[in-house]
Amino acid sequence: MPAERRHTAHDVFLQFHRHRAQSLRELKGEDGDAGKPDATPNERFEMFHHVMKTGVIYATSRANRFGFKMEDPDWANMGQGAPETGPLPGAPARDFHMNIQDAELEYAPTAGIHELREKVADYYNALYRQGKESKYTYENVCVVPGGRSGLTRVMAALGSIQVGYFTPDYTAYQQALGLFMRISPSPLLHKTVHEALMSSEDFCFEAEGRGLGAMLLSNPANPTGQSLEGEELEKYVKIARDIGMALIADEFYSHYYYDGEAVDPEDGGADDETNWPKTVSSAAYVEDVNEDPVIIVNGLTKNWRCPGFRVCWIVAPQPICEMLSSAGSFLDGGANAPLQKLALPLMELDFIRRDTWALQRHFKKKRDFLLRELAALGITVEWMPTATFYIWADLSALPPPINDCLVFLEEAVRHKVICVPGVFFDINPRDIRNLKKSKCISFVRFSYGPAMQNLENGVKQIGTMIEYWKKHKESPNMYAESSFDD
Repeated sequence: MPAERRHTAHDVFLQFHRHRAQSLRELKGEDGDAGKPDATPNERFEMFHHVMKTGVIYATSRANRFGFKMEDPDWANMGQGAPETGPLPGAPARDFHMNIQDAELEYAPTAGIHELREKVADYYNALYRQGKESKYTYENVCVVPGGRSGLTRVMAALGSIQVGYFTPDYTAYQQALGLFMRISPSPLLHKTVHEALMSSEDFCFEAEGRGLGAMLLSNPANPTGQSLEGEELEKYVKIARDIGMALIADEFYSHYYYDGEAVDPEDGGADDETNWPKTVSSAAYVEDVNEDPVIIVNGLTKNWRCPGFRVCWIVAPQPICEMLSSAGSFLDGGANAPLQKLALPLMELDFIRRDTWALQRHFKKKRDFLLRELAALGITVEWMPTATFYIWADLSALPPPINDCLVFLEEAVRHKVICVPGVFFDINPRDIRNLKKSKCISFVRFSYGPAMQNLENGVKQIGTMIEYWKKHKESPNMYAESSFDD
């Protein structure tokens, strides 16, 4: 290893380009250790191990290097994993004024305040448990300070089991699945890279054959925008029930659907409780809320467009919620008490119905705009997203070196655009898979969570970048050696 410290971005490039490491070493005339990342990322604090950034944080850190500021209108942050938070056309008003009582300055219970837990249970019963004898109560709800905190509680409470996961999937699963040594991550591989969702038949074969104790998945899926629903989702829930496997369903985008059959009130549909926009939850297929091992993670972050609240929840059988509350007592201490109170009006069913109609109407326009503009730039999309606010975009038709996702980001931030390289979604907790080349190397995730002006700026600046590289082609290897900096 050369004595000088390698640049952070170059280290990340090498980590996801092991198939190119030898040619890079040959170009530089270095010895056989040149492609390995530094074993002590911070030599002043050797008692700590290197903590990798998740995809969004890595992308933002690269943008920061080139002057990114959230308030700068010249930047197009198409990497953010959050929706725009301001008022939407046609959405009901939200009152965020607070008068904090002295009692609300106390710690909230680690399972959340009683009133919010009841509201969450009512929401699932109203939307997904109509006509079913088994209903959720507040005891089936555990309020948590954010989705990742909720996933961490779940992982901390699991026993010594295998936990299955898909790839690509949400980047933070890599850390969540790798943190607790009791659990053994187990990837379920699609038969082909062109398969967006695993059939219930294949899922049953994989889950039973591996003896999975739990399965973690985002639905709808981040980053592809595809959705398990209807009969297929019902079969997934049945498989979990039949083989005694916990199905951990990350449902944070369950309001972001664009293919529903109900008629929007703006287009003449009824504007009352008889006409709900399409939403999807595995809660609809649970038979007994206290027996079926289905664990739902959701919250105000995405569907209610309040990411800064850090108020989310887990819905699960009552005994599991007790365990999750105990885990919260040593992991995070519980969610913010005043903001749980402030969330109560957001959980009124009429508010949710009207707000979700406005959300779907607004985000569909942004989705359609971005799909159209990316196609004009020569960026292909195999799976049109029917849900979420993400597009899983294929760069392989672009000129080199920007047909490589890490180089694409590096050039994008120089043009004031942020996106998330696809390799971060090819999750590999504890490096259990020997990945010589990631199958996601030519993909990026674009977010249409930001405002439309952000997207308009972004596609214009990406177009300028692509035109430059059409005239100045070079290999990703050469680019990495000459252009990455820390």
